[in-house]
Amino acid sequence: MGIVIAIIIFGIIVTVHEFGHFITAKLSGVKVLEFSIGMGPAIFKKTKGETQYSLRILPVGGYCAMEGEDDNSEDSRSFRNQNVWKRMIVLFAGAFMNFILGFVTVVIMTTMTESVPTMEIGGFSGVMGDDNTPVYQSSSYDSGLRKGDIIVEMDDMHIFTTTDLSYMLGQSKVHDVEVLRDGERILFEDVKFTNKLTGGVIDFGLVYEDKTIGNVLSYSAKDSVSIGRLVWISLKDLITGKYSAEDLSGPVGVVTTIDETAKQGETVKEKAMSLLYLTALITINIGIFNLLPIPGLDGGRLLFCFIEAIRRKPVKAEHEAYIHLAGMALLFAIMIFATFNDIKRLIIGG
Repeated sequence: MGIVIAIIIFGIIVTVHEFGHFITAKLSGVKVLEFSIGMGPAIFKKTKGETQYSLRILPVGGYCAMEGEDDNSEDSRSFRNQNVWKRMIVLFAGAFMNFILGFVTVVIMTTMTESVPTMEIGGFSGVMGDDNTPVYQSSSYDSGLRKGDIIVEMDDMHIFTTTDLSYMLGQSKVHDVEVLRDGERILFEDVKFTNKLTGGVIDFGLVYEDKTIGNVLSYSAKDSVSIGRLVWISLKDLITGKYSAEDLSGPVGVVTTIDETAKQGETVKEKAMSLLYLTALITINIGIFNLLPIPGLDGGRLLFCFIEAIRRKPVKAEHEAYIHLAGMALLFAIMIFATFNDIKRLIIGG
């Protein structure tokens, strides 16, 4: 079941990404030779006008093949014969559609909730005393936080949504917290978050609002930014060595995660919410990764466009093609290594 769900999720994400390239290329007058979902041998092909539409057997990618994308072409409608800014729009459109899909997914997820959270503290963990007054069992209350405070920052990271709160509270039980209280920003240092009743870090509650179109869209936009930031933080942690190469995961690991996520929750709604969040995370992740200035990726091609815009002269097509080919070979090797990690984890655990 997990494999089927993974194929559906990847199929949607890849289709949306490639459609971004496809529609902007078409609108820009670029000649599109093929629009393909999947890789490998074709199981379905149909030509309409100048473009072939195909569905291929391996659901691990897709492509929008344009005339003169990697070589010189005499066709005036070839990709490389277009204005550099037009080419940049076509290249950026794939990742942009991933971000749009992530936002739409978060909107659906937010709509499914009973109410929309704010960053305002609504209360603290505790019990009622003999005189019917609350006896707080919250370390953050002891550290100075109060009901009505609006959490603005934790450890210099702006807090947009509960995604940010969950991430920060998962890193440590002690943080520097900046709140908005009566219109004034106040910084509390070394705030401890411990629920003395349970031992967990969640020792306060938030104020929730009834859903409106405005707060659903606003919260979803902010949560999409929060998810994107977490993806960027994870990438930075990998580069700086916080995570080792052994932590890399490939397609097998993603399918395993999707399968496990599909089983989380007791109700269909809870399972759907988990899958929607993972879908948003994956599509935003793909969007960000594709914009990295790595040869073979959209970001690598965008880099060559920026170089051309600055020097007012394109890099020779054959030279750029060799560089992108080397980049793709490197990415393919990384994917093989990550898949090896996934299989090893399945066999020995961890």
